[in-house]
Formats: sequence, structure tokens, C-alpha cells
Amino acid sequence: MAPLSSRARGFTLIEVLVAIAIMALMSLMAWRGIDGMLRTQSGLQTRADDIRTLQAGLAQWQTDLDQLAELAGTPSWDWDGQVLRLTRRSADAPPSPNGPVPSVQVVAWTWRIDPGRPGGGDWQRWQSPPLTQSQDWQTAWDAARQWSQTPDDAARAGQIQIHPLAGWQIFVHRGGAWTNPLSSDAVTAGPNTPPQSPPRPNTPAAAPTPAATSASTTPDGVRLVLSLPPGPAGAGPLTLDWVRPTLSGAPS
Repeated sequence: MAPLSSRARGFTLIEVLVAIAIMALMSLMAWRGIDGMLRTQSGLQTRADDIRTLQAGLAQWQTDLDQLAELAGTPSWDWDGQVLRLTRRSADAPPSPNGPVPSVQVVAWTWRIDPGRPGGGDWQRWQSPPLTQSQDWQTAWDAARQWSQTPDDAARAGQIQIHPLAGWQIFVHRGGAWTNPLSSDAVTAGPNTPPQSPPRPNTPAAAPTPAATSASTTPDGVRLVLSLPPGPAGAGPLTLDWVRPTLSGAPS
């Protein structure tokens, strides 16, 4: 009868090396899986942020148009082919007609060329502080045009960069058809409009006029066409139609 060996058999060097290689391979596969999940999550977050930014810009565009204010002797709408200037009721304007003089704001929208941005430009918005004096309104109205051409540091303080764009177009609905605002009577002030007499200094801004007056100066509808560059929010033309809230029948 052979004696029992007291030595326990262990792993050989080759077995240990194989086990280490298998564990290293499994760790690598797990790391690549986690890395792929993180990249996907980051891409989805970037796309969601980009879409939310664009949606916020479109919502602000509609709000500005909804809050257009027709003031006596001042335009609420002006499009010169480069910048759209609007006179709108400010958010803190009192709803009561018997309250204090309501404040307004001058808002401007433009597409500014920027070769460093996707699509070659940015959709931008500018706004003035709340205004109650017609002289201050005139200053802000002129500053909005200046901002669209050669903005200085003071003008950039009221500027918001909305979304990169390859270009944009604006059409207005007037007389039952969509048309270019530069060739439409819907433009209240343009390059060929006779200049108005300047307002008297320190004169309070007049309250908005009735809807009948607004209909003669504000387009029945505005069609915004944005050219989106390739990006998280998509690419190609994006169209948004706005209808004047007091219009009885929607433009078609």
C-alpha cells in the first residue's frame, strides 16, 4: 500500500497567467461597456439641452409677438431685412387700464454671421429695460438697430444668443396671402417710410390703442423659417407660424 502524499497540489504558473488574462479581458470589456453608456448619456443630454434651448427661443419669439403694443405715433413692428424690431408690453405692465402708465420694451431679433459657429451664424435677441417715456423708447428703438449693425459693449449687455443658424426668413400674412414683409403694407416703418416728428422729451408713453388700430399696423400672421445646421436638434428648415391673437380667422 503506497503512502499518502502530504503535499497539496496548487495552480501552475500557466494557469495563473491564464486566469489573470481572462480577468483583464473581462475588466476591459466592462470598461468599454461603461464608457459607451457614458458617451450615449452625454450625447442624449447634449441633444436634450440643444432642443430645450431652441424651444425656449421659439417660445420667446411667440411671446414677443403676442405682447405687441400699439403706441400712438410709434411703430410696434419694423423689419429692414436684417433686424426685426418690436415694441412689446413689458412683463411688469399693470393689467388694469386705470393703473399707472404701462411700461413697454423694445425687442430686436436678428441673425448674425459668425464663421466659428455651426451654420455660420447665430440667432440672437436683444431687449431694452422697461420704458415709460417716449424719449427713452426712441433711444431704445435706435439702439436696437445699432445693435444689429455694429454692437458695442453696452448693447451686448442686453443680447442673448439663442441658437446657431445657417440663415432665417420672415414672411407676413396680409390681404389673405403670405408675402415678403419688405414688399407688404404690413410693415409699419421701413426704409421708404417718411420720418416721424420726434417725441417731446419726458412725455409718458401712451397706452395701447384698440384692436382696430392694431390690425392696420400689425400683420395678421408671421411665418418664421429657420435654417438649422446639422446638430443635435436636427437639420434643415424649421417653420413656425404666429397668428395675431385678435384675428377672427387663422391665416392659411
